[in-house]
Amino acid sequence: MTFVDKLQRRIAAAHSLLCVGLDPHLAELPEPTAEAAQRHCLDLIAATRHVAAAYKPNVAFFEALGHRGIQALEAVCAAVPDDIPVILDAKRGDIASTADAYARAAWQVFDADAVTLNAYLGKDAIAPFLADPERGVFVLCKTSNPGSADLQDLTLAVDGGLMPVWEAVARMCNDLDDGTGRVGLVVGATHPAALARIRAVAPRLWILAPGVGAQGGELAATVQAGLRDDGAGLLIPVSRAISRAADLAAAAEALRDAINTARTEAARDLLPTAAFPAQLAAELVTSGCVRFGTFTLKSGLSSPIYIDLRRLISTPSLLHRAAAAYVPLLADLTWDRLAPLPYAAVPIGTALSLLLDRPMVYPRKEAKSYGTRADIEGDYTPGDRVVVIDDLATTGGSKLEAFDKLEAAGLTVAAVAVLIDRQSGADALMAARGVPMRAVFRLTELLEYWRDHELVPADQIDRAFAFLDAHA
Repeated sequence: MTFVDKLQRRIAAAHSLLCVGLDPHLAELPEPTAEAAQRHCLDLIAATRHVAAAYKPNVAFFEALGHRGIQALEAVCAAVPDDIPVILDAKRGDIASTADAYARAAWQVFDADAVTLNAYLGKDAIAPFLADPERGVFVLCKTSNPGSADLQDLTLAVDGGLMPVWEAVARMCNDLDDGTGRVGLVVGATHPAALARIRAVAPRLWILAPGVGAQGGELAATVQAGLRDDGAGLLIPVSRAISRAADLAAAAEALRDAINTARTEAARDLLPTAAFPAQLAAELVTSGCVRFGTFTLKSGLSSPIYIDLRRLISTPSLLHRAAAAYVPLLADLTWDRLAPLPYAAVPIGTALSLLLDRPMVYPRKEAKSYGTRADIEGDYTPGDRVVVIDDLATTGGSKLEAFDKLEAAGLTVAAVAVLIDRQSGADALMAARGVPMRAVFRLTELLEYWRDHELVPADQIDRAFAFLDAHA
């Protein structure tokens, strides 16, 4: 498992972007010893392990305590639960055999998952740490201290244009990343404008954004500027605001919740408007969710187009965009819960539930034959209004079966929302039932867009249109 795989799984499990700093300041310790530093950090881990997306021990505080401090750092790293990444805050910055030695220490002695680096010596200072394909790096880019302007804000002439040093670092690291996301950046929360620019030039890289709280960084502005368009890509490291609190767990929980609130607000700003979501339309083809050729449908018909939205789950950023595209459809509706239909719509509904922070239920295909024997999974109150979420609308028959189960449980179906309406009669059937149906895309709109932007050969588009006309 790579560092990024581990990090993403942990973020999803803890629903958190909080990185807990392990910085045993002497002022916080009962005595200036390595043993006290170790106990301090172990107490922090024990109190925050339920909300931490990652831990970031700062090597300097341990090195200052001599060889026993190094032993304490080993013990602290080993004490972090296996499913939580360790980012070693070492800011190494050398080359060749020296960098190799630093990498061995980070990976083999401390068993860290990632390390912070200083790229003043260029790519040569980064490459040795990427030799292990399971580990990651965070490269200092625009740091949170006021003195960062001394060098990082200097202007460079690059390829006929001008840019600050920090932007050049961001672009270098963006080029270094091999698509795995193992190359990340350190960008101070005290510089939200620079953070926003860095996110623009490195849209997929992970960013570690220190400086919230004690150094003056504003949380909402940091999340707004640094969040990726899939709602992730950002870690907020916090140390003193937790370690100096009377209740460590409560302080960490409050920070996790504050970050999530900012994350939700930022995600809302990233949502598409009711206008045609062109990027999503293009990615449906490039991801293989829509394919052209000759396919036998469930009905037995031979179709020149096949839509398989179950594939969305393999690309989290695409799943996020697909879920976000439903939001304008729900804006003027009154509803209490989402009700995605098994199976393809359940991941979409889950992503939408997280995006809006609204609850969901779902009707089972078959009632459980044991336990509660439930037809509906999830908590609800009879009388609740639900929006049925599905991936596609064809004839609409399967949706009526779901309506029956939901209504039998006392729920009211307020509307149906789908990603693609195949224009095969579902909207008329829903209207006859008194339920409005809304779609992000009509299939004919998509076909026209793919043809106009040369994403699909015109002859394949023509065959798809002919098929739709023949089976309307």
